[in-house]
Amino acid sequence: MKILSFGEIIWDVYKTEKFIGGAPLNLAAHCSKQGAEAFMLSAVGNDTAGNDAINAVENFNVKTDFITVNTEKETGKCIVTLNENGVPSYNVLTDVAYDYIKAPAAINNLHPDVFCFGTLALRSKENLETVKSILRNADIKRVYCDINIRPPFFSDKTILFALENSDILKISDEEMHYVLSACGIQEGDNERTLKALSEKFTNIEFILLTQGENGAAVYDCKNKKMFSESAPKVTVASSVGAGDSFGATFICEYYKTNSIEKSLKKAIEISAFVVSEKEAIPEY
Repeated sequence: MKILSFGEIIWDVYKTEKFIGGAPLNLAAHCSKQGAEAFMLSAVGNDTAGNDAINAVENFNVKTDFITVNTEKETGKCIVTLNENGVPSYNVLTDVAYDYIKAPAAINNLHPDVFCFGTLALRSKENLETVKSILRNADIKRVYCDINIRPPFFSDKTILFALENSDILKISDEEMHYVLSACGIQEGDNERTLKALSEKFTNIEFILLTQGENGAAVYDCKNKKMFSESAPKVTVASSVGAGDSFGATFICEYYKTNSIEKSLKKAIEISAFVVSEKEAIPEY
């Protein structure tokens, strides 16, 4: 199985340490851990953070063939500040390397089974055009999109673009009202809401809904059927990367088994384990 993941590579920078991240990278790394051949399509700066990022990506066994080095922009960073109670605040830097991702011509020869992107990287018009070009020209079997609402870096336009171009769509319960607002659907119970989304956007094959400690659900749009799974009880160390591991596991397991139930069950198991670990991409 071949995965092409598009979007941000970003360092979360604390006072004394930094951690590599970005939902598209987390997704690619978890896919690689589960046996997929994962490629990252992104950009870093010509700086120490960029060199460190490429090394980190390689250490996750994710291929760096399509990561470009931007000599004019710095590598993406999120400055994390903790108050006296340990509550974080985030400053996501703008106009950085991953806002200008270019797709090399060789991408058209990759033929990925799944092309993955999220909404955060679509904050720049350059990236939106790059994704449109890939969708138009590349030989892709399925498109996976993760709705990542990071105020103020989203718009109804980018949400609708994601909905209109996804075969597999992932939404968290916290983000659902933004999605429904963007497409004019009234909020109801989960099954009714997902059914309404699937009827409005007939291109979508599966909708993945993550619900934190309440588990997750998958809506089979073709057969109009809802599958739900509760989450095992774990001691939470960090929720960072849990949703990315869920999406990656569902993609990989469904490719192997063609079973929604098996894929959902394993996705819940893996994401619960990730929540119990401090790292977003722990050793399984």
